[in-house]
Amino acid sequence: MNKWKINSWRNYPVKHIPTYEDEKELNMVLNKIKNFPPLVFAGETTHLKKQLADVVDGKAFLLQGGDCAESFAEFNPDNIRDYFKVILQMSLVLTYSASLPVVKIGRIAGQFSKPRSAPTEKHGDIELPSYLGDNINGTEFTKKARRPDPKRLFKAYSQSASTLNLIRAFCHGGFSDLKKVHLWNLGYIKKSPQAKKFKELEDKIADALAFMDACGINSDFNRRLKTVNFWTSHEALLLPFEESMTRIDSTTGEFHDTSAHFVWIGDRTRQIDGGHVEFCRGIENPIGIKCGPTSKPDEIVKICNVLNPNNEKGKITLISRFGHENVGKFLPKLIRAIKKEGLNVIWSCDPMHGNTIKSTTGFKTRPFNNVLKEVKNVFAVHQSEGSYAGGLHIEMTGQNVTECTGGTQKISDKDLSSRYRTHCDPRLNANQALELAFLISDEIKKNSIYARSGIRAVS
Repeated sequence: MNKWKINSWRNYPVKHIPTYEDEKELNMVLNKIKNFPPLVFAGETTHLKKQLADVVDGKAFLLQGGDCAESFAEFNPDNIRDYFKVILQMSLVLTYSASLPVVKIGRIAGQFSKPRSAPTEKHGDIELPSYLGDNINGTEFTKKARRPDPKRLFKAYSQSASTLNLIRAFCHGGFSDLKKVHLWNLGYIKKSPQAKKFKELEDKIADALAFMDACGINSDFNRRLKTVNFWTSHEALLLPFEESMTRIDSTTGEFHDTSAHFVWIGDRTRQIDGGHVEFCRGIENPIGIKCGPTSKPDEIVKICNVLNPNNEKGKITLISRFGHENVGKFLPKLIRAIKKEGLNVIWSCDPMHGNTIKSTTGFKTRPFNNVLKEVKNVFAVHQSEGSYAGGLHIEMTGQNVTECTGGTQKISDKDLSSRYRTHCDPRLNANQALELAFLISDEIKKNSIYARSGIRAVS
C-alpha cells in the first residue's frame, strides 16, 4: 500500500465532490482555512475512541443523531438548545432502561454536505445542478444559487465553531445537571404520551438523587452528575475541506481531522480504491462506514482492514441502513463475515435511509412504524447471530416539524406540508425521537444483558 499523505486522496477517483468554476478561488479559501483554529482537538477524539471501545465490548451504547443537513437559514441558538434537550432526554431514557452509559454523538457542527442520487434537478424545461448542502451551494432553484461557491466554506466553519461553543457551554455550564432534568422537556410535547413517561422517569431520578445526596454523593463532589460528554460528527464528503482541517497532533505526530470528533464514509462513497477511503485511512478519528443493500461483506471486511489495520477497538463503526424489509436478507451475512475475521467493530443501526418513500402528497417521508421495525429487526438479527447491537443513528431535530409520518402524533401524508422544513431528507421531530427511545429501550436492555452474559447463539 502506498504511503499516506494528507493530500494523497487526490490521486484516487472521488465521487460526489463538486466541480468549482474557479480553482484559484477555491485554493485561496482552503489555504485560509488551513490557518484557522481546529474545531476539535486530538485529545478529544482519543477520549471518544476510548468510550467507543466500551461500546464494542457491550459496556455502553452509542446514540448518534441530528440534522440530515444543517442549514445557514435555520442556524439559531434556540434550535441548537432544543436539539440538545432531545438528545439528553433520549440518552437518559436509554441509560435508565438499559443501565448502560450512552455515548452521545451529534450530526451537528459540520454536517452540511450531502451526496445526491442525481447530479442535476429539473423543473419544467430548466435543468440545474442539484443542491449539495449549504457549504457548497444554495437551495434556491436559480443558476446563481446552484453554482458551487467556495466562500460558503467560511460561513460553514464559522457556524460550526459557534455551534460547538454553545454545545460545550450546555455540556459543562450546568444545563446538563441531572437536578435540572425537568427543564429538558420541550413545550410542544408536554401533552404527549412521551411527556408523561418522561415525567415518571424524572420522578424516579429525583428519588435516586435524593437518596444519593443523603449518602453524601451529589453534583457538588461528582462532576458526572452535572456534566456530559458530547461529540460531533459529519460525513467526510467534501474532501478538500476535510484536508484543510486535518492537523498534526504535536504530542504524537499523528494526523487528526479537526473538523469533527467522528466522521463517516457514506454508502455512495465507500469504494476501497476511492479517495474517501484513502483520506480516512490516514486520520486517527473514529470512522463510521455506512452499509446498504449494495454492500458486499468481503468488501466491507477489506475496508475495515484498510482503515483499521491494527484492529483497534473504537476505531470502526458499521452503520447498517438496509430498510426494514431487507435486514434479514443482508445483515446476517455481514455479521458473519466480520466475526469470521475477528474484527472489532461497533454495530449501529440507521433506520432512516432505507425507509424513505414518496408520500401520496409528493413529499419525501419516512413512516415511523417502518423506522421502528428496522431497529427491532436489527436487534433481533444481532441476538440470533451472537453479536451486540450497540448503536442507533438517526436523523432528527428538536423542532416541531412534520416530515416523518406516524408516531403517537399520528402525522399523516396530508399533515406533511404544514411544517416540512428539511433542506434534504425528512427528520424525526422531538416527539417521535423520544417515542423511539422509549419503544426500543427494552430491546437495548435485552441486548445488553445478552452481551454481558457471554452467551452466544450458534450461527
